[in-house]
Amino acid sequence: MTQEAGRRGGLDRQALLLAAGLADLAVSTAGSALGAVRGLLRRSDAAELAAAAEYELVTRGRLVLDRYTAVPPAHLEILAQRALARKAAGGI
Repeated sequence: MTQEAGRRGGLDRQALLLAAGLADLAVSTAGSALGAVRGLLRRSDAAELAAAAEYELVTRGRLVLDRYTAVPPAHLEILAQRALARKAAGGI
């Protein structure tokens, strides 16, 4: 076996191990989440918890949209405002 083929086999094995680890993590996380959901459904204040979760998700969604959809101020406009401020302060 050549050195390149050995490296390729090592990369394939690495990718396989990575995929297997991610799959195991997904299964264990899903199992934990299912257990948590079961526990929440048994609570008497499930409606209040659901309302609080909905409020938090809406708030998070608003923050994400504000973060990624806000248009930054125009660069030349900022420079013009700074120049006017310097001129008003007596600078050149």
